[in-house]
Amino acid sequence: MAERDLAKVAAVVGVGHSDWIGDHARVRAGGKPHDSNGYGAVAFREALADAGIDRSEIDGLIVGPTTSYERIGELLGLNVRWGGQADAMLGIIEACMAIRSGLAEVVALVYGNDQRSAAISYGGAEAMGGNMFLSYVYHAPWGFTSQGALYAMMFRRYMELEGLTEAELGEVAVAQRLAASKNPNALMRKPITVEDYLNSAYICEPLHLFDYCLINDGGVALIVAEAGRAKRMSARSVPIHGVGRSDLNAGATSLEPRLFDYYRPAQQQAAEQVFAMAGAGPSEMSALQVYDSFSCHIPLALEGYGYCRTGEAGRFMREHGISLAKGLPVNTSGGHLSESYMQGWNHQVEAVRQMRGECGARQVPDCRFVHYSSDVAGKAVSIIYGK
Repeated sequence: MAERDLAKVAAVVGVGHSDWIGDHARVRAGGKPHDSNGYGAVAFREALADAGIDRSEIDGLIVGPTTSYERIGELLGLNVRWGGQADAMLGIIEACMAIRSGLAEVVALVYGNDQRSAAISYGGAEAMGGNMFLSYVYHAPWGFTSQGALYAMMFRRYMELEGLTEAELGEVAVAQRLAASKNPNALMRKPITVEDYLNSAYICEPLHLFDYCLINDGGVALIVAEAGRAKRMSARSVPIHGVGRSDLNAGATSLEPRLFDYYRPAQQQAAEQVFAMAGAGPSEMSALQVYDSFSCHIPLALEGYGYCRTGEAGRFMREHGISLAKGLPVNTSGGHLSESYMQGWNHQVEAVRQMRGECGARQVPDCRFVHYSSDVAGKAVSIIYGK
């Protein structure tokens, strides 16, 4: 394929999610509103209504790795001609590829997660069920199974080499809480200051409480359609202008790609792909959405994707800014730190709503492109949404 073959072949026509605030309140009260499949079904209903189409138009289905492909299809009453299981980022790319190749025309992407009510463990001997595909679990014999500990070790090295301060890292949590304060769907809406951040407890030094993502139940769904059909379906469709991906697998189980290169080579290669496909560069992006299981993803993405030079992320965040009030708006919904931890799925919804101009008090003016970045486990994935 030529590098532009996936540019604008598909567009998002519908987005939806469960009531994260209501879900959280019911779980805290001791209830369990849904299992993962149920949360996904709720989100699908919302996305279908948002798209204004009947489910009979859907001929492709991708479900999140926390749900069952067959069970979701059964619950939603979908008999599709193409489908599978993927995370949000790869799901978008796979939907574009399926549409480009003629395997499907209208693809539903459905995710649900009961991680809070099911007490899913993201650390310890049974982290994620002892799932060995996650590289950090290989270190279980030494007690090193916490993702927070992994990122703390990685970012401590970065701070020592590049001089980034804790106060500068605190700009991430402060900016995203400001965004969440303007988002009625966000779980954590009380603004914080850098001083609040510095006074908060360490969870794994140098990472503070506010550097960690939330853990909550919920569901998200998107509907992606072939570009021409999307225009006929909805005047609010949002084209996918570019995608990119690059993986760092060599040395992965020793954590080498994280500890030594901070995923930068993969990010740079994904950046080259996605910006070339979209025909636009970092300076033309109106907003940036970054997978933020921990706050340190943001400074590394700023450097890896060329928003600032290597080693200058701290100064960029402090001087240029990454908030709705100043500079490059990053994670304009509040992200995983303050809106909802939906494993990258909520970032796609936010990107679409920003492009539609539907974000109210947190809307980025004259939004032309929204760039999404993920570097989970050394897999750098990038998506650009545009007009």
